[in-house]
Amino acid sequence: MKRPDFLTPIATWQFLTAFLALVGICAIATFAFPSAIGPLWGQALASVIFGLTIAILVLLVYAGIAIAGGIGLLKRREWGRVLSIIHAALSLFVLPIIGTVIGILALVYLTKYDASEYFKFSEKKSE
Repeated sequence: MKRPDFLTPIATWQFLTAFLALVGICAIATFAFPSAIGPLWGQALASVIFGLTIAILVLLVYAGIAIAGGIGLLKRREWGRVLSIIHAALSLFVLPIIGTVIGILALVYLTKYDASEYFKFSEKKSE
């Protein structure tokens, strides 16, 4: 069965957003932690560190879903399609305009019949 047209651009989008999430983690670690630790004491310091840690964990999960979904798409795995659908749904909220448009296009494309059959056919073929 022929590979659907937009799988490679969707996987590329996922790798790009994972890279941007990792850049965000580096920015938080480089700029936010040192500037937050300096003037704060006690409960305020703990609250800021907790919030920044949650932000880093959310970005790590987002990057992990994006990388795993992109690899799964390129390797023709059904779980890659599912993770890519999850990533597309998350992209609707993460990046305002571009993320919304690309997220909608990816959701529509990955839920189409020919794309889902492509992955189901490849799973049956590999068994």
